[in-house]
Amino acid sequence: MRNTDRPSQIRRMLINGLSAAPALLSMPRLGRGATNATPPKTDAVDITVDQVLNVAEFEALARAKLPPAHFGYLATGADDDRTVFLNHDAYSHIEIRSRRFVDVSKLDTSRSVWGSQWKQPIYFSAVSSMRAFHPEAEVAVARAAASRDFLMMLSAGASSSLQEVRAARKAPVWQQLYATDDWNVTEAIVRRAEKAGCPAIALTVDSPPGRNSETLRRAMQHDDRVCTQCHVGGKHDMWLRAPMFAGIDVAHVTELAPTTMSGNYLERVRKLVSVKFLVKGVVTAEDATQAMNAGVDGIIVSNHGGRQEETLRSTIECLPEIVAAVGGRIAVFIDGGIRRGTDIFKALALGATAVGIGRPYAWGLTAFGQPGVEAVGNILTRELRSIMRQAGTPDLASINKDHLAWPKF
Repeated sequence: MRNTDRPSQIRRMLINGLSAAPALLSMPRLGRGATNATPPKTDAVDITVDQVLNVAEFEALARAKLPPAHFGYLATGADDDRTVFLNHDAYSHIEIRSRRFVDVSKLDTSRSVWGSQWKQPIYFSAVSSMRAFHPEAEVAVARAAASRDFLMMLSAGASSSLQEVRAARKAPVWQQLYATDDWNVTEAIVRRAEKAGCPAIALTVDSPPGRNSETLRRAMQHDDRVCTQCHVGGKHDMWLRAPMFAGIDVAHVTELAPTTMSGNYLERVRKLVSVKFLVKGVVTAEDATQAMNAGVDGIIVSNHGGRQEETLRSTIECLPEIVAAVGGRIAVFIDGGIRRGTDIFKALALGATAVGIGRPYAWGLTAFGQPGVEAVGNILTRELRSIMRQAGTPDLASINKDHLAWPKF
């Protein structure tokens, strides 16, 4: 090795070490449970965005930059965080069958979604409170989405207003909806989103009260800042601080979701929403069928990135039964655990219309702002194109279950 290569190699080893060593992250990683040790926080690594080789490497850079509680908020799952880990690990148990005698000199990663042409089957999913990760928050993400032509779903708990994000994206965005337990608030948010030109609204249905976020709580114990510096009255309730709730009477809100959410409730929201209506957080065929019967236009197979539940079921394991249940009658999206282009390929092969990413672009935003988000999109797109060539699939329509092996779906 030449001496001139050594500094970059050292930086690379440090990044890989941070990503791989749970003890250095002072919180449970890879679903292996918590550590009581609290080592000193590592300073940000001196590395440029173009030197980051894969999506996972951005996590260590984000950890180095963020205060403990803010990284804990981004990283946390429920209980032992095993569902967070399994969301990604499950992809490693699905093999891809390569084909050799196929012309892949021209690749087409585009997909038509409800009459809109996407350049790639990837979108930036809803992540709340992004000013905790970078001063430009969702506006920087929107600019990155515009520069790379990615669709963006804005969280109801976003730090930036829908109008700011819409202007930065220079195109409509999807709106994620926390319905809360006050119907008047639900109606007001839907009307606000539709007035701003959102072509789709995604109701999150996997956020019942009472989740056990131990990683976040542990991180907060190691954060010496005062919460009132960031949160209204020291409270974390997003309806008290998120711009989407500004000007709406939230005095009667106590939870982000109603205590009962039956098929009748879905039908009620369906009648309220005049644009495309998705349900985000479905993981079983039974719920997929019920949602479809209520008139939804699409389902997002999601477990909130493992944040809400410790079921130990990855979303990619849930996908086949939901695709079978809807039988091609409505669109099926998936998020959770996607870190490689091969993961995207596998989801598409199992019937997903497109995939959403959340934590990865939040890591990129934290580390480098808008260029970091763009880099995450570039890496995933590049890796998807690479595996499409290796598998002999010149376009998305040619990707199917025949390209997968073990386990058999």
